[in-house]
Amino acid sequence: MLKARKYEMFAKARRPKAPRRHEILSYPDQESEAVFVLDAGEPAPFCVVPSQDSLLDAYSNAVVRAVEAVGPSVVRIHPMMEDPRMQGVGSGFAIAPNGLILTNSHVVQGASRFIVITAEGRSVTARCVGDDPDTDLALLQLDQRLDLPVARLGDSKALRRGQLVIAIGAPLGFEATVTTGVVSAMGRSLRGERGRLIEDLIQTDAALNPGNSGGPLVSSSGEVVGIATAVIAGYQGLCFAVASNTASFVIAELVAHGHVRRGSIGLVAQQAPIPPGLARATGVTQGYAVFVAQVDAGGPAAKAGVREGDLLISAGGAPLTGLDDLLRALDHHSIDKPAPFVLIRQGKLMTVTITPRARKRG
Repeated sequence: MLKARKYEMFAKARRPKAPRRHEILSYPDQESEAVFVLDAGEPAPFCVVPSQDSLLDAYSNAVVRAVEAVGPSVVRIHPMMEDPRMQGVGSGFAIAPNGLILTNSHVVQGASRFIVITAEGRSVTARCVGDDPDTDLALLQLDQRLDLPVARLGDSKALRRGQLVIAIGAPLGFEATVTTGVVSAMGRSLRGERGRLIEDLIQTDAALNPGNSGGPLVSSSGEVVGIATAVIAGYQGLCFAVASNTASFVIAELVAHGHVRRGSIGLVAQQAPIPPGLARATGVTQGYAVFVAQVDAGGPAAKAGVREGDLLISAGGAPLTGLDDLLRALDHHSIDKPAPFVLIRQGKLMTVTITPRARKRG
């Protein structure tokens, strides 16, 4: 029985399969007959053509919108040098409808006149109307009035690590170049190529190259949150931009006086978070403070007893949640005027009195 059953199964397997059943639908026409064949065994394929918007994901859309908002305001800057071998290129962007261009101080060094090329390819001349090497920022004024779109400065203090940022500039003279990255850190301090300490920098891994200097670092909302200033040569992903909050303060001073008048207390600092446990123990409610990384011997801070490792909480009653707050606290009104600085040291609140001195120019 089992053997007969096995042979019966083999024979059934060898039988040819019946052809698939098709339904023939005819549509009579005067000249010919159109025949539509539907395979009853398989469903007809269904093809969806994606729309253009669905081809772009959220990341791409954010970058495109930011570039469209700020890109038209970005310009290429060529200093007019007497020695052709010293010719360089930088970037900048319009911040006022009267042709005011924000760029880097190191872009304008050694020149008094500049050629500015807009995103549309128009070429105009410009002059420097303000320079602040301490923050590596400078202002140019176009000689001709152009209807340039204006970029909007955002709140750099609202940035968070990991946040998307877009750099726009003219690296190596290739204008309208866009790169993307994230905010790696905030409140950094870095010595520039001339040995100046530049504070309140945003660290990013958005690719910056020679020629990007002075160009905008843009958030996904289309606001400028930083001004590209430096890269660490030989390393990848270590790029820096001056925070927009610092730029806002500097712009106001440059427009009014052509330079920034400020006090100095003689220290190197950076923004730092206050650990929750330390905040509870001291009763401090703010999330960030200014960390003292280095104190200049004989400076105002050293004379007042400030030490490396201290966390500066407030100055003159105003909270210090970043280096931009310290910069504002040390404006020209602070010079030679004693002010109380509250700090945390070894888990305890302390108050010291510091008398800022005028910061040397040049």
